[in-house]
Amino acid sequence: MNHFLELVERTLKPLANQYVPEGSTPEAVIHQWVHAIAQNRPLYAAQRGVDAQQIINALKVAGAYEQESHFKAALTQHLPIKPPTHGGFSFIDLFAGIGGMRIGFQQAGGTCVFSSEFEKNAQETYFSNHGDFPFGDITKIPVEDIPDHDVLIGGFPCQPFSHAGLKLGIGDTRGTLFHNIAKIIEMKRPKVALLENVKGLISHDKGYTLQVILRTLTSIGYSCNIDRKIIASGTPKQLQDEAKKMVLRSVDFGVPQNRQRIYIVLWQDGLTEKFEYPLPTHSTTRVGDILEESPDEKYTISDRLWDGHQRRKENNKVNGKGFGFGIVNSESPYTNTISARYYKDGSEILIEQEGKNPRKLTPREAANLQGFPREFIYSKSNVQAYKQFGNSVSVPVIKALSKSIFEQFLRNHDESASKP
Repeated sequence: MNHFLELVERTLKPLANQYVPEGSTPEAVIHQWVHAIAQNRPLYAAQRGVDAQQIINALKVAGAYEQESHFKAALTQHLPIKPPTHGGFSFIDLFAGIGGMRIGFQQAGGTCVFSSEFEKNAQETYFSNHGDFPFGDITKIPVEDIPDHDVLIGGFPCQPFSHAGLKLGIGDTRGTLFHNIAKIIEMKRPKVALLENVKGLISHDKGYTLQVILRTLTSIGYSCNIDRKIIASGTPKQLQDEAKKMVLRSVDFGVPQNRQRIYIVLWQDGLTEKFEYPLPTHSTTRVGDILEESPDEKYTISDRLWDGHQRRKENNKVNGKGFGFGIVNSESPYTNTISARYYKDGSEILIEQEGKNPRKLTPREAANLQGFPREFIYSKSNVQAYKQFGNSVSVPVIKALSKSIFEQFLRNHDESASKP
């Protein structure tokens, strides 16, 4: 951490301690405040009397604030991933991981005004890159304290819902983390929400999970590309067929990975009739483009592990399972999907090597495979780096989505707001 941020934290910690929710840190509150002040955005807990001028005055006394431009430069000059100079719209980043969705939205001109991530190692990586330590347990954060925002984004965990007593309302989601997303949307009323999940969400619990999610959000005044009649009373197959149209593949957006995710875009009722998802770029992909020239020999897998991979693949073939490992070379168009378990044995993506056993991706290659910028600082722990990239998103896909969201929902609002 640089001396400037240390001074800022030391100065503001006594004030921030009054507003720290259970499961979060004073640093999360402080970082939100100072970045919001630098970007002229709403402060966390503003409705409880937190005042930007009060914070600025305290920083001035400590010698940490002289001019607005200098303050903003001091906050961002050491950051690997810099926010846009003039953010055109605001968003919050929930279940943020290491900030892959944030990067994509910043690349489209958005400014992050709040972030939340529960896992400690991911929090550290997020902070290292964005200079913004995320809030923790989302279930403990008072919704009214979260700053207003244009867009809510989140890659939320998929949890089953109870089948008992369905009332088609937000109460049906209690006890799940999705309930917290729904409550934030209901209270803060963002214009748009983007929810990302594995493709398996479509068939999870025979379509019931997706149905509850969409019934909940449409009941509080939001629309998506699926007709309300299908959401309310359609068959599981009808709902699933429509939901499949929300699935995007990373390889279609220039990323050499066959990663498929569902991206549910929701908007306030009346903003539009239909969201036009971004079209594939049709650019040629090649695994060699994300590989390092001279990877360390330690990434070559052992004879024992290689023998085990081959044996399992043969056994799976005999038993009709079909998958054991995935091997590619530099000329392959794409890899299998990298997952959070990649650190265990690398079986889903092995790189062919002439005259020796195949190797795993390096952490930098894993970052490249997800489309993270070269300047992104990944965890020093290889295990954590693989987990974090496996749990993250393909940044170019998010960038394409965020540009489409901006063009279709926010551009006119942003332009009118900027007029005197």
